[in-house]
Amino acid sequence: MPNSERLFEKALKLIPGGVNSPVRSGQAVKATPKFVARAEGARLWDVDGRDYLDLVSSWGPLILGHARAEVVEAIKLAAEKGTSYGAPHEAEITLAALINHHLPQLDQVRLVNSGTEATMTALRLARGVTGRDKILKFSGGYHGHSDGLLVAAGSGLATFGQPASLGVPPSLAALTLVAPYNDPASLKTIFDQVGPDIAAVIVEPIAGNMGLVLPKPEFLEALKTLPKQYGALLIVDEVITGFRVGLGGAQTLYALQPDLTCLGKIIGGGLPLAALGGHQKFMSQLAPEGKVYQAGTLSGNPLAVAAGIATLKILEQNPAIYDQLAALAQTLAEGLASLAQKKGLPHTINRLGSMFTLFFAPEPVYDWNSAQKCDQEIFGAYWRAMTASGLWLPPSQFETNFLSAAYTEATVTEALERAEAGFKKM
Repeated sequence: MPNSERLFEKALKLIPGGVNSPVRSGQAVKATPKFVARAEGARLWDVDGRDYLDLVSSWGPLILGHARAEVVEAIKLAAEKGTSYGAPHEAEITLAALINHHLPQLDQVRLVNSGTEATMTALRLARGVTGRDKILKFSGGYHGHSDGLLVAAGSGLATFGQPASLGVPPSLAALTLVAPYNDPASLKTIFDQVGPDIAAVIVEPIAGNMGLVLPKPEFLEALKTLPKQYGALLIVDEVITGFRVGLGGAQTLYALQPDLTCLGKIIGGGLPLAALGGHQKFMSQLAPEGKVYQAGTLSGNPLAVAAGIATLKILEQNPAIYDQLAALAQTLAEGLASLAQKKGLPHTINRLGSMFTLFFAPEPVYDWNSAQKCDQEIFGAYWRAMTASGLWLPPSQFETNFLSAAYTEATVTEALERAEAGFKKM
């Protein structure tokens, strides 16, 4: 029996589903997970000694690749001074200043441990400063697993959300409105109906959790105007896109002016760290200065902060990384699309910068409904064939591929050679 299967059998007895995050289980692609032994640069090795070219990058954080020397050294130096303080330290200020420098609309930053904490706190803060209870999110947008965000769209355009998970009280889900992504008319209808009751709109400006879905210009314009018109806050979830699509994130790319911003992934350099930031008039309402409570024992952990500083400084000093990554991702995405075409598979590609998704759908994907038209059986066969050929892909059609700066033209060529071998196995 392969080592991964042996370990998975053992894990199933000790860990729910054998994994510590559901998508890792491989259920969507009818496969058992591969257990990782180590990683370096653009590659992973499983416990059976097989190597893979990594197109997941730990779901986005590792924009510099695995075990980047400068980041590892920063973590080592920080660990030698203590792994946790539960007290303020100077590096927290350094990281906050780095974030503020590239996202100047974030007057202040509160460091937390996960994207879920950041979005949960953002919603609580929005409710606290507006005195309103309702929030609005978009179908297919994922903002972490806090109760108020685990909702599915109701049966009508402006209906309140329904629980999408056991354990979420219907009364709480009813405070969340769900609108179609990329549909400004629907957004306007909802605001016209219940706008004065909405505390905040929370949105991924570039959706990354229904596969990669890009915003339409008219949708962005609605986000810029409607919340402000009705006194609601605009919360931009850049947990994925912050420092991934550029130093200024998606909000700079699209000239958004959010009231609050949620960051994660890259700002922790591969360690657990996230942040909530925004205008001082809102951030000052957080405890201990204000009456909106938030706390965390490991918030601002010195190892995570050190990794984040090292990562952001490398990106800051080498901004050409973004153009290089975009060019490599374009070559790889177009190559995969060409191979799918030769195989006669229905497909479409969405890409921005170093992020892309190959959808097995014949029409463009621009929202959750169009994403759901993908052929998941084909995707499962694709994933299994690519994995057997040595490509490490997200085990779900509704996730995003991420390239890291450890990729080169030679690595992309190798990836396409492995992909060609994989398509022949389908």
